[in-house]
Amino acid sequence: MTNTHDDKKRADENHSDGADDFRVSISGTTSLPGSAAIPPTPFVHLRDGRAIPQIGLGVLRVSQEEAPQVVGQALAAGYRHLDCAAGYGNEAAVGQALRQTGYDAGEKRDTLWVTTKVKDSEQGYDSTLAAFDRQSHDLGLDYVDMYMIHWPTPFDWRSDETWRAFRRLRDEGRVHTLGVCNFLPEHLTRLHEQTGEWPAVDQIELHPTFQQREVVDFCRAHGIAIEAYEPLARGADLTAGDGLLGRIGAAHGVSAAQVILRWELEEGFIIIPKSVHADRQIENASLAGFALTPQEHAAISALDTDTRVGHDPQTFSYA
Repeated sequence: MTNTHDDKKRADENHSDGADDFRVSISGTTSLPGSAAIPPTPFVHLRDGRAIPQIGLGVLRVSQEEAPQVVGQALAAGYRHLDCAAGYGNEAAVGQALRQTGYDAGEKRDTLWVTTKVKDSEQGYDSTLAAFDRQSHDLGLDYVDMYMIHWPTPFDWRSDETWRAFRRLRDEGRVHTLGVCNFLPEHLTRLHEQTGEWPAVDQIELHPTFQQREVVDFCRAHGIAIEAYEPLARGADLTAGDGLLGRIGAAHGVSAAQVILRWELEEGFIIIPKSVHADRQIENASLAGFALTPQEHAAISALDTDTRVGHDPQTFSYA
C-alpha cells in the first residue's frame, strides 16, 4: 500500500439494552466480488442484533449532479455502507445511483447498508412518518437499514415523539435499526427516560483532536456503538502532532489519512469518510494491510483537544 496522494489536498474531501459494560463486537467481513478495489471491511455488531459494515461512504456535500457517479463508483469499488440524510439534499440522486447499479432491490440490496436521517424541522410523530414516506420514495427503497435523529435540538426537544414514530416504522419493517446523531450523555439519558430504549448507534464528530471521550465512555457503558463523522476533521488533523501522522504513515507506507482512519477502526468506531474521487474512496477504505503499533496508537490517542470543526449539539439545528 503506497501513499499516492498529497494529504494536504484532502482538506475539503472528508467530513465525511442494558447498562452492562460495552465493547464493540467486530467480526466477519463483507463479501465482495473479486473485482472489488477495496478489501472486505469488518462488521460491527449492534445491540439490536444487526451488523453494520465498519467503513461507509458519507455523502454530505455531494451535489445532486455528482451523487449518481460518486455513489456508483463507490459501490463498484466495494463499499457496502452509505450514510445519507434528508438534510444533505441529495437522496433522490443517491436513489438514482442505487437503481442504476441494481442495489435498490433483490439480492444486491440485501448486501448493502443504507442509513438516512430525519430533518430536525420534521421531528415529531406525524411529521417524521410523512418525512420517511418522502425519503424512502426518493431513495427508491422499501426499507432503510438505519434511521437516525440528526440533532437533539434540546431547545426544541421532540426526540421522544420522533422515537415513537421510529418504533412504528421499525414495527412495520420499513426501518431496521434506530439511531441518533450528535447526542450527548444528557440527551441519551433523557431519551431513555422517556422511551425506555437506548439507540443502537450515536453518530458524533470524532477525530484524533476531538475524541469526545465522555460521550464514548457513556455509550460503551450502555451498549451504544459510536459512528465517527468528520473522521479527518475536514483535513485539519492530517498535520496534527507536528507531522506525527505523516511519520507514522511513512513507516507503514500509507498516507496520514489512512493512519487516522486505521486508528479509528482499532478504537472500534464505525467510520464514514467522504470523497467524490474514486482513488481517494479506495484509499479511505484500504486499511486492512497494516496495523498501528501500541506506541503509535497511544501517540495518536494523546492528540486529543477540545477543538471541534462542526457544530455544537446544544445549540445547532440542521435543516
